[in-house]
Amino acid sequence: MSVVPLDHFTLDNENMSTASTTRTPDGRPARDSRFDRRLAEILDYAAEIFADKGYQGASMRDLSRLSGFSLAGLYYYFESKEELLYFIQHHTFMTIIERLRERLTNSNHPEERIRIFVQNHVEYAIAKPKAMKVLSHEDDVLKNGYGAELAAIKRDYYRICVGLVDDLMKAEGLKLVAGDAAASGCIRTRTAVMGLFGMMNWLYTWYNPRVDPGAEILAPEISHIFLQGMRADRTAGGNSRASVIRSERTKAMGHPKKPLSPRSGRSSLAKNKTWQEEMRKTGKELRQ
Repeated sequence: MSVVPLDHFTLDNENMSTASTTRTPDGRPARDSRFDRRLAEILDYAAEIFADKGYQGASMRDLSRLSGFSLAGLYYYFESKEELLYFIQHHTFMTIIERLRERLTNSNHPEERIRIFVQNHVEYAIAKPKAMKVLSHEDDVLKNGYGAELAAIKRDYYRICVGLVDDLMKAEGLKLVAGDAAASGCIRTRTAVMGLFGMMNWLYTWYNPRVDPGAEILAPEISHIFLQGMRADRTAGGNSRASVIRSERTKAMGHPKKPLSPRSGRSSLAKNKTWQEEMRKTGKELRQ
């Protein structure tokens, strides 16, 4: 299987669309806007089909019926259903990452940069819920060159978030650990970062624009929850994060229940018997 070179397409960050490039006589890239618009339209329809039917259940004929494009027209843009899925995922990741990098240049403040990261991700997740669902449910379908390339992009995105969290921890003197957190009572960096992704990536499962606010409110809320968790040492009411985590681990392990004393057992039985008698009496009165 051959992978289409990445420079065959470029990203239109303003319109969240994928674009073709051709070459002018002097070698500079020129945008084919008609191809650009049609390709973006196909990707949106394809994301809807894959989100609703799953990759295995969807077909190019389904896409043709939904989009109004002929099969021949679809195969002009994509050689196979696999290549189509690749471009949906590649386009989604690259749009998010390129917008993020551009926005991060506007701030050097660690907390603000995390808020920018969350805002950028939440905006796309709300605008393109079908594409986000495809990313979550079909992330392990692609193999060989397609899968390896997407895995590398995802690792880059993860590392960007790790770097932002590390910068915040250093700036504020907070502590995370890279390895096993059990001994120190600290939160692992991976746990923190994946927890943040969990909050953002599952928006498509519950977000309802009729009752939920837009990204301008929702993103700060998610940022606040995450940042408060990172600053647990300062917000635990005098209990350090380590002591809180140790306490929660102890609770999770469970304690043997204290057996009832004979007297407490008799007391419970007596109360239960009295309650049953009262219910029978009430039922008899109602039947009379």
